[in-house]
Amino acid sequence: MIRTVIAIFRALRRRIELTKYNDFTIAEFFRRQGMKVGDHCRILIRTMPTEPFLVSIGNHCTITQGVILLTHDGGTWIFTGEMPSLQRFGRIDIGDNCFIGIRAIVMPNIRIGPNSVVGAGAVVTRDVPPNTVVAGCPAVPICTTDEYREKLVRSWEAQKPEGYFDDLQPGVNYPPAFLHQRKIESLSLLHEHLKRTL
Repeated sequence: MIRTVIAIFRALRRRIELTKYNDFTIAEFFRRQGMKVGDHCRILIRTMPTEPFLVSIGNHCTITQGVILLTHDGGTWIFTGEMPSLQRFGRIDIGDNCFIGIRAIVMPNIRIGPNSVVGAGAVVTRDVPPNTVVAGCPAVPICTTDEYREKLVRSWEAQKPEGYFDDLQPGVNYPPAFLHQRKIESLSLLHEHLKRTL
C-alpha cells in the first residue's frame, strides 16, 4: 500500500514538473535525466526511455508526438526462466538536423545520420544513413533528403499564400521557437488560403 502511494506521488510530482516546459525547453528536463540533447531542438514527447543516458539527440532536431525511443530489448523476458539476469541494451544516436515523425519507433542500437527524416509510424530497425528519408515497418530508405526537399519546394510554391513570411530572409537560421510562433500567428492566413486553393 505504501509503495503504491509513493509511486502515485512520484508520478504526480513528475507530471507537475513537466508542466513547466514546452516543446522547445523540455530538452533541459531530459538532460537532467541523463539524455544528451543538442541545441535548438523541438521535442513533443514527454516520456523517455528507461535508460535516458543511452540516448543522444543532435542539434536542431524534431522528435514528434508519440515517438518511442527503445534502449532495451524486452523480448529477453521469454528466456528469464533459464537465464534470470539476461538483458540487452543499446544506444540510440540521432544526428544533427533530423526529424522523427509521429508515432515512429526507434529500436536499440540505432544511429540516425544527420539531415535525415524518419516517416510517421516507421519502425527503425537499422541505421539510417545521413541525408536519407526512411518510412515503413521496418523502415526503408525511400529517397534522399535532397529529393525530398525538391518535392516539398515544388508543392509549397503552389500552396504558399502571397506575402507569407516574406519579411524573413532565405538562408538565415532563425530559432525554431521563433518560427513556430510566427506560424501560429499566421495560421488563419494559411488556413484561409488552403481552403480556397486545395
